[in-house]
This record gives sequence, C-alpha cells and structure tokens, in this order.
Amino acid sequence: MHDNIKKTIIITGGNKGIGLAITRKYLKENCKVFVGARSKMSYKGPNKKNLYFVKMNAENYKSHLKLAKIAKKKTKRLDVYINNVGHSEWKPINLITNQFLNKMISINLKSVFWGTKAATVIGKKNFSIINISSIAGKRGSANNSTYCASKFAVNGVTQSLAKELGEKNIRVNAICPVLIKTEGLVKALNNKFSPANKNINKFFKEFSKQNSALKRLPTSDDIASMCYYLSQEESASITGQCINIDCGVFPQ
Repeated sequence: MHDNIKKTIIITGGNKGIGLAITRKYLKENCKVFVGARSKMSYKGPNKKNLYFVKMNAENYKSHLKLAKIAKKKTKRLDVYINNVGHSEWKPINLITNQFLNKMISINLKSVFWGTKAATVIGKKNFSIINISSIAGKRGSANNSTYCASKFAVNGVTQSLAKELGEKNIRVNAICPVLIKTEGLVKALNNKFSPANKNINKFFKEFSKQNSALKRLPTSDDIASMCYYLSQEESASITGQCINIDCGVFPQ
C-alpha cells in the first residue's frame, strides 16, 4: 500500500476462483479483507489475521448489508466493495425457462445492485465499487443469451451508477475478463451446449490461438491486479469504465 492505513476491502464470492485471487492480492498488500460467500473458505497464505469470513447469500440485500455493517464496525472504514459473485451456464433459447432466467439475473445482476446499495448505505462516500463483469457483457455468443444479457446489464449499471454516485466521490468500474480457467468455468464448459464440446483443454488452446492477440489468455491474478489498481490513488480519475482483460481478444 502507498500509505500506512490498512484499507478495508469487501469481496463477495471471495472464497474461490477469481474471487480467491482477489482476496489473496489484497491480503498480500496488507489490507483487511472481508469475504462474503455461501461456503467457508480455506486460506493458507500471508496476513491470514486480516481475513474475515461472513456467510451470506449475494442475491439478498440484507446479506450484503450485514456484510458491510460487520466490516465497518470492525475497521471503522470501507474502501472497496467488489461485486464478484457470478454464474455461467450455456443454454439454447428453446430450453430457457422462467426459473433459469430468474436464476441468472438474480446471481449475476441483482447481486451487483444489492451489493452497491449496501455499500452506499454503509460507506456513504469516498470509496470504490468494482464489479466483476465479463467480455460477454460486450459481445454475444451462441447458447449464451441469458449470461450475456446479465453481463451487458452489469456494464450498464456500472456506467449509470458512476454518474449517479460520482458527486459522493464513489467510483464505480467493471472488469470484463475473457475466459479465465477457474473451476467454475471448467464446470460450465462441460455443458453439452458450450463451445468446448467437452474437450476443454483443446478449446482453450484453439481459442487462444485463433482469437488472442497475445496467443494466451489472462489468469485470475491478472484480474486481481486490475482490481488492486482500481482501488488506488493512481486510478482516482477512472470511473464508469468497463475494462477488458482479454489479451487482445476484443480490442476496443
């Protein structure tokens, strides 16, 4: 950190995948990290004493409010609220049900609304909100309409809230990764409707070769590094942005 004050970071879904990489990054930088998730996490790394776990349901506003209140009560501050919870699942339009659509919207979009609302109620002003979105929030793909719709919405919410909350010096940004090889994505790609056709290693290799300018794909640590940058003084003029982390898959 650039100062001696331990910043308070809240991360939903910070117990695995991209969220765990973000948790590790902030702990490494000596921040106090509050992870909200359904299931407990196993963490072995530096500064474990600065890690707090709160069981929560990210689809529920009261859960976010409880998480934010606990963090503020323990540390007297709130510096960054990261809406990381998400769910990916490929399904063609003819098989989409109302239940499935509601599930995708609730996990991927409502969680962002409720997290942001709780953060603004408890944090009041002078902090940063970071939404983990997706490249799927900028371009569509086959059999992925519900996920894409939810992530397009996250990007729209990010831009709107940056305008709404800016006068309180609350910055709102989104990070849009391309395929990050996490346990959750691998599980989603095993779906028969996904583009991987159940040959995941071959899919990643061919996708990188055909689509990535750098001929590789980013990692969870790359997302964590961007989160950290967006929470620092050096990024104080950045808000309302949906930043691609994609190794040049989708240049803009």
